[in-house]
Amino acid sequence: MLKLLTIIGARPQIIKSAAISRAIKTKYPTLVQEVIVHTGQHYDREMSDVFFEELQIPRPNYNLHVGSGKHGEQTAKMITGIEAVIETEKPDCLIIYGDTNSTLAGAIAAAKVHTPIVHIEAGLRSFNKRMPEEINRILSDHVSTYLFPPTQTGFDNLLREGFRADNAPPYTVDNPGVFNVGDVMYDNSLYFSELAAGRTDLLERLELKPGQFLLATLHRDTNTDEVDRLTTIFEAFQAITTSYGIKLVMPVHPRTVKQMNALLDARLFQTVQNNPNILLVPPVSFLEMTLLEQQAKLIMTDSGGVQKEAFFFEKPCIILRPETEWVEIIESGAAVLCDATYNRIMEAYAHFEHFPIRSVTPIYGDGNAAERILKIVLASL
Repeated sequence: MLKLLTIIGARPQIIKSAAISRAIKTKYPTLVQEVIVHTGQHYDREMSDVFFEELQIPRPNYNLHVGSGKHGEQTAKMITGIEAVIETEKPDCLIIYGDTNSTLAGAIAAAKVHTPIVHIEAGLRSFNKRMPEEINRILSDHVSTYLFPPTQTGFDNLLREGFRADNAPPYTVDNPGVFNVGDVMYDNSLYFSELAAGRTDLLERLELKPGQFLLATLHRDTNTDEVDRLTTIFEAFQAITTSYGIKLVMPVHPRTVKQMNALLDARLFQTVQNNPNILLVPPVSFLEMTLLEQQAKLIMTDSGGVQKEAFFFEKPCIILRPETEWVEIIESGAAVLCDATYNRIMEAYAHFEHFPIRSVTPIYGDGNAAERILKIVLASL
């Protein structure tokens, strides 16, 4: 039996892992054993535990309880804890997702003791090494044995960095396998979108009508920690909701709330709070977020995951960053890069008012990425 050690720690990784856990349960229950390690990178209940319950993900076998901290301190604690679990469990492979400090810690710990690494969501590049995530992605990719980019662009990025598409098994860190099998988050979106509508009354509670509200998310420190950027974004939110008479709902990360209180001009903060069309709500569950994405008219975000989910649900997206890893979305015309620039945000919104997207070209697979990942790993070991 193949023994997989799955490393999760942040909210998106918990969600992504659901696709693999579900594929193991439904397709390979007698061939694959999964041991889950939660690093505790996100540790309050609303940002972590609730997702295990709602997505029916197996409870973690280990929780390292690392919590927040400086990058080096946090990553070092994770490496120590993951290394100890590897020594105890002796897995055949270690699975990492995405680009967080938990991802990097898992990669370093496994590489040092020669445990093969499966990197799901490999190959993404923003080409901005000032982003901690970019460093985590690159380093993790280059010590992995199995790399699963979610798109052709991610696959091509890896080839440009020296990876080979024609390597044959047995795969090793020096002879890695690279496979574009699609995106596990697309697997999840298809699966959970069917559940969302019947599992929550969020729209009724917020008095939102399908297709007649905007959805916004904001969490990156480059936006929340810089007063000019944070101010510009909320000025744009205020102008759009006022000029177009449309509601905007924004599930607010606890850290964003703190920075809004600390950095926004008191007059602007009061104006936003008193605007009946701007609904600042606590973090929502995964199914509630899925429902909001399904039913929104347009999405504004600095989240990589939400950009993709907007595309999955064929919603126009205004990206509040200067760059994106998901360049295919931009090229398709379904999203516009606006950074924290007032005029660009307003122009993008006006564009989508006049030219709403009608359909999108599938670029993230067919919803069976998790099954294909497990099949490839099983066949090559």
